[in-house]
Amino acid sequence: MSTFTFQKHLSRRAMLRGAGITLGLPLLEAMTPAFAAVKETKQAKRFVGVSLALGLHNPNLVPEGTGRSYKPSRYLAGIQDLREDFTVVSGSSHPGVTGGHTAEGSIFSACPNARGSTTRNTISLDQLMAKHLGHETRFPSLVLNTNSQTSPSYTENGSMIPAENSAMKLFTRLFVNDTPVEQERQAELIRSGRSVMDVVGAEAKSLQRELGAGDRDKLDAWFTSVRELEQRLAANEAWTHKPKPKVSLAPPRQIPRDNEVAVERIYLDIVHMALATDSTRFITLHVTGNNVQGIEGVDESYHNLSHHGMDEEKLAQLALVEQGVIHEWAAFLRKLKTDKLLDDTMVLLTSNLGNASAHDNKNMPVLFAGGGFKHGQHLAFDQKDNYPLPNLYVSALQRLGLQEERFATGEKTMSGLEVA
Repeated sequence: MSTFTFQKHLSRRAMLRGAGITLGLPLLEAMTPAFAAVKETKQAKRFVGVSLALGLHNPNLVPEGTGRSYKPSRYLAGIQDLREDFTVVSGSSHPGVTGGHTAEGSIFSACPNARGSTTRNTISLDQLMAKHLGHETRFPSLVLNTNSQTSPSYTENGSMIPAENSAMKLFTRLFVNDTPVEQERQAELIRSGRSVMDVVGAEAKSLQRELGAGDRDKLDAWFTSVRELEQRLAANEAWTHKPKPKVSLAPPRQIPRDNEVAVERIYLDIVHMALATDSTRFITLHVTGNNVQGIEGVDESYHNLSHHGMDEEKLAQLALVEQGVIHEWAAFLRKLKTDKLLDDTMVLLTSNLGNASAHDNKNMPVLFAGGGFKHGQHLAFDQKDNYPLPNLYVSALQRLGLQEERFATGEKTMSGLEVA
């Protein structure tokens, strides 16, 4: 019989090996000193993805130099108070994603596609997060759009989640209590949904007895997803009777439809309050509005300006719009930082278009903030042979504590992006 002599400090990975059997040791008192020497890392809790339908002009965005000594670009010069809170990523894109504007659906799913292809989309980053952790808040996720109901948020079966495109309705949904009648109506709808699950589940179990082993495995997986849905429905029913948080933010009264930057600000103010009240933890906001003539110095539409063809006048006006977009994103970060939420909130600003004028999906604009990472750097990858941006998504999933080794075409965490 083998004998084991414990050292002064046991590693947390200590194993017992004997007779061909390997067993991981349980937590023992002898391990405590070893654990004490390891600094615990706080996990991120939230993710906000802001996506731009018309991209960002890379020459104005990408800084000179690499690493921590980069020189701020035109767009970044005005937000250097946040320099240590965000990372600039250049030379990255989603492998296999093409189609110009039609690639919008892959911004957060990174699902490879092709123009004219009918390939079904896959689950988006925010919805995968919400699937595992969304039950902890009143709203598992929020899917928002400044102008339309399209979104880059997709379910497991590849269905697009229609976005909320009314800031007024969004505010009401988050912060205005429903009447008792409306609460009961919502609870009844949830109960009805659960009863349907009960009926379908009973029929499926009857069918299971007639199936082969392979089909039974598939049905077991389906049962698991049904049980998860039932749990989410039950949680939602409990939330219907709980009062919504009171906030100091005034509800939006009028949306300036001639100034997309101002509309972005309204949404981000509401998003900030949704996070501050822990009403939800996973949010996407797609910025799609075309009217920007309300911005001083701009007299063309956003879309026309994005198709600048390197015309100097159009580029000058486009810079006014895009600078405003980035400044509103930075203002949002400052609010999170003031409320001590930024360290556990990952905030991504990106677009499916690296060059909107040419409908090019390579070299996507990427600013990534918060979440407890070591920021203050420019991760400059190859502009011709792009680095897989889905690797950043793997990093984000793991920061939430999810044991995901890959996401879409991402097969590892992002090189150079380390936890603080």
